[in-house]
Amino acid sequence: MGQHADAVVIAPATADVLARLVAGRADDLLTATVLVATCPVIVVPAMHTEMWNNPATRENVATLRRRGVTVMEPAHGRLTGKDSGPGRLPEPSQIAEFVRTELAGYRTPFDWEGCRVLISAGGTQENVDPVRYIGNRSSGRQGYALAEIAAQRGARVTIVAGATDVLETPSGAEIVRVGSTREMEAAMNERAPEADVIIMAAAVADYRPADVADSKMKKGSADEELATLHLVENPDILKGLVARRDAGELKDGVVIAGFAAETGDAMHSALDYARAKFERKGCDVLMANEVGVGKVFGQTTNSGWILRRGAEPTVVELGSKQVVAAQILDAVNAIASE
Repeated sequence: MGQHADAVVIAPATADVLARLVAGRADDLLTATVLVATCPVIVVPAMHTEMWNNPATRENVATLRRRGVTVMEPAHGRLTGKDSGPGRLPEPSQIAEFVRTELAGYRTPFDWEGCRVLISAGGTQENVDPVRYIGNRSSGRQGYALAEIAAQRGARVTIVAGATDVLETPSGAEIVRVGSTREMEAAMNERAPEADVIIMAAAVADYRPADVADSKMKKGSADEELATLHLVENPDILKGLVARRDAGELKDGVVIAGFAAETGDAMHSALDYARAKFERKGCDVLMANEVGVGKVFGQTTNSGWILRRGAEPTVVELGSKQVVAAQILDAVNAIASE
């Protein structure tokens, strides 16, 4: 059931059910269904207030959310006996509306039927010598999630993948493996003229060593060759694709989307920097993330903002990367439908 469902909704979800889901139990139909589910999983906790506030339960809820499970907050109100407080099961109409909102845009069959979608994913690596390279923490999960949802919607998907975690290629997608930024640029440019949608989800290295050593650079050698690493700027793949579109080298109406991993500072927020990047890049859609320790990179969840041409930024609440992918594709679809 979990392999063919549009969603798995557990309502009510007791404290025991939450604990069993975290433990990965599969000793009954419910937990076994969740383990094989390839669709969104939504749980609606209901229990006594003391159980809901117990540190063990709070930790279980946090763990489920990190894994991409959507947890609806319980209602406040009368429980059993004289008890009252958070832990009450929301009304069926509230649960139905919550589920509808969560699933909105997750999967809309056939709206992309026949579209050619080109997606970059993962991180690029720039060799320093035969042993070392400059890289980043990108797992490739968001790019693969975009490919998965686009393929589910009927698109013909090609992934240009740099370094990624060990990920299964989404069903129906073609994959092209690359290493460096220039290799990714060449692969994207080769395939871009056939694409209806281009999404640059890869974390591309901005710089590369000016020279790559043929042999391992030795620490403590006489010339201290590792003391200074001379870097040169890599090509801006996203900006280059936009320039090709504007020059008429790509399909009419092709929609181009990019990503921005940003941090804020005392003067500007991460969203401020994302807005500026959106203007510089000239793309139609930009998914912006605030990155940092334990945020975005390497996680199964994502959050941030979607910036779209002609619209105010949309807040993307923390959710599985598949759910976030659906929201990004919806933003792309809105541009394509104009």
